[in-house]
Amino acid sequence: MVVLANAALIGGLIEVCREAIAANADHLSELDRAIGDGDHGINMRRGLEAVYAERSRLAELALPKALEEIGFTLVMSVGGAAGPLYGTLLIAIGRQLDGANGQHDFARALEHAIDAVARRGRASPGDKTLLDVLYPVHAEVVRRAGLAGISEQAERAARLTFGMRAMRGRAAFLGDRSIGHVDPGAKSCALMTAAICRFLEEQCPA
Repeated sequence: MVVLANAALIGGLIEVCREAIAANADHLSELDRAIGDGDHGINMRRGLEAVYAERSRLAELALPKALEEIGFTLVMSVGGAAGPLYGTLLIAIGRQLDGANGQHDFARALEHAIDAVARRGRASPGDKTLLDVLYPVHAEVVRRAGLAGISEQAERAARLTFGMRAMRGRAAFLGDRSIGHVDPGAKSCALMTAAICRFLEEQCPA
């Protein structure tokens, strides 16, 4: 995994995540209508638009500080559980990366951040949440998989939530009826992971 810290790349990462969510907002809300409030796509689009509106200021910050600020923006602008969970992820990564450098440090920062998300959501792998994408992505980062492999694993992990029974959030009230639907949080996480990987691959070819 390449860790990037310049203004153009921070701005680019914000833009590709915003585009990925905007292009799939209706699909994310459709997934959420099956097992939740039906607003995941709308909420995520609002959050990424809020971040995009601040992209010029954020791109002038060091990467760790930019990630923290993006996390705070998502907490304040994304409704439901997604805002606090994505916000916790980015804030924790930013704080862990502050003063660190290199792939090993990023892997540790990501691990710490995912654990923070798990504590925040009181969730574990297999509970049908975005953690079911984050943990496999972290495993790929640890084994130094290529960006394409990380992206493919994220999408594969999101698809696997189709067969899971939801254990957290509104979907948990459906019990076994939550089986047979892809988790919208896992899907949005996979979409942004894929967008980030594509962007990094284009900017930093091997």
